[in-house]
Amino acid sequence: MALTRLQKVLADAGIASRRASEQLILDGRVSVDGVQILELGTKVDPEISKVEVDGESISTKKTNVYLAFHKPAGVLSTMSDPDGRSSLGDYFKDRSERLFHVGRLDRESEGLILLTNDGDLAHRATHPSYGMVKKYLVEIEGVLTKDQLAEISVGIQLEDGLARALEIKTVREINPKHSWVEISIHEGRYHIVRRIFEHYELPVLRLVRTDFGPIALAETGVGRYRKLNEVELLNLFKVLKLNR
Repeated sequence: MALTRLQKVLADAGIASRRASEQLILDGRVSVDGVQILELGTKVDPEISKVEVDGESISTKKTNVYLAFHKPAGVLSTMSDPDGRSSLGDYFKDRSERLFHVGRLDRESEGLILLTNDGDLAHRATHPSYGMVKKYLVEIEGVLTKDQLAEISVGIQLEDGLARALEIKTVREINPKHSWVEISIHEGRYHIVRRIFEHYELPVLRLVRTDFGPIALAETGVGRYRKLNEVELLNLFKVLKLNR
């Protein structure tokens, strides 16, 4: 009999991320075989136990899905919005799974976001200890000098600490007042990429995330999504130290 921590069972069932599932347990909203569970150490056998959340049985058997989505600018990185603004959920109404997004992009940024019903993967992919590298193409008003590029590679001081690019280079200089820069970072602080350029008073005109860890946006059209292929999944699980 294989016993699994209850919060992992909830996350694997697509109810919520593992952290959010822990809070469901602490809030007394989860029961196993009719018994309310209030402690996080509880283990169950997902094959035979009846698990309920808010009195409703959940299916502990599911097929995991892993999707790459090209978020358009102007779309919120949430699955719904109480104010009716455009959000990720608008693009996945044809999916029956309960999906959650992996990482965020601010409203005006665009590019790659992963979505999955695998709570364990979602938790690890956004945890700082795994240091998932994110790559961006940034259109700026102006041009970074060689000295500024070198400074960003070493680290610049922002109001909330040091910010450093793992790699940064100018990929296209249209004119002295307009260029494209490619930058790779491993952290996810609020508006971190935009603030790096604002440090040099270089307004960001467009920001596109092209890579998230080993996953590339590739040819995925704006507002479209695709399933990750086997090679991408193997690479992603390897980076996150997960078994399939």
